[in-house]
Amino acid sequence: MKNHLMTPGKLLNEKGNIREPGYSFTLNQEYSRSDIKTSGWRIKEWDYYYVGDDDYGIGITIDDNGYMGLTGITFLDFKNKSYFNKADMYWFCFGKVGMPSTSETGDISKITKNFKTYFYNDNGDRKIVLEVKNAKDKKDFYLEVKLTQTTDKTMVIATPFNKAKHFYYNQKINLLKVDGYFKFGDLEHKFERNAYGCLDWGRGVWTYKNTWFWSSMSGEYYGNRIGFNLGYGFGNTEAASENMFFFNDEAFKLDDVDFGIPVDENGKDDFSKPWHFTSKNGDIDMIFEPIVNRKDGTNVLILMQDTNQVFGRYSGKIKVGDREFKFENMTGFAEKVKSRW
Repeated sequence: MKNHLMTPGKLLNEKGNIREPGYSFTLNQEYSRSDIKTSGWRIKEWDYYYVGDDDYGIGITIDDNGYMGLTGITFLDFKNKSYFNKADMYWFCFGKVGMPSTSETGDISKITKNFKTYFYNDNGDRKIVLEVKNAKDKKDFYLEVKLTQTTDKTMVIATPFNKAKHFYYNQKINLLKVDGYFKFGDLEHKFERNAYGCLDWGRGVWTYKNTWFWSSMSGEYYGNRIGFNLGYGFGNTEAASENMFFFNDEAFKLDDVDFGIPVDENGKDDFSKPWHFTSKNGDIDMIFEPIVNRKDGTNVLILMQDTNQVFGRYSGKIKVGDREFKFENMTGFAEKVKSRW
């Protein structure tokens, strides 16, 4: 079953379990909330976009997680090694946000106290418009970008948990070309050189307590578009991992990965030092040099999340068969998240 390539069809069977665990390069499994056979309190649905270049990065999310939801922004200034988070949380949405059942079509909008967030999507022609009041230091924030998918190859995985009727259906779209700008107070920046992004599209029924690792990179290196999605840590991944490498219009399935997070003298993760990404078969060998750690913690009622999302530069190589792809100083991120939600 390892690295099983899924065939088209419904995502869930009549019992609410994943019909065919595995991976795909397209969103070929059909997701529907009506097929879920467990409590709406456990359903998690989100769209998370990251856009950026070598100077700035922006993460935007709209979530509908059953009993709670969130719309938020992370703004990263790589030159000054700084960031800020801003979010509005809302309660008891239970599908009312209207998250589409596919990433290919469907608009999403969410207006809250401080946010006006719009994700427009017409057959893959994506546009994000975001207005944030008092984002930081009484400064407003505005973003308007167009995202163009440069390859039809994506990372899709259908992962069951070791609990009946619990699953994770996820698509990561790398190598989204970014065109647009943002304004933050007196700062205005147009995304031009090496501006790329990714979409993290997630739907599922999650168990309460999890820890996951995720890393992503998209950009250009000597005229070639290269990117990857790497991750592990939760669910039953016997059928497939979510590790995939992208080179121009090609996509390659990778097996295992270890993030190689360094530890301090007390045995605790030291996210500020270089990480060493490796794989058992030697296909992955990268050094990740951190720039800024978006450390965020939430502990509200039954919710807990301890996030270390680190942004930095990747250098190293990825091998696929007899081909070896080398790169240096490519901007991306890697995270370790512990959650109860």
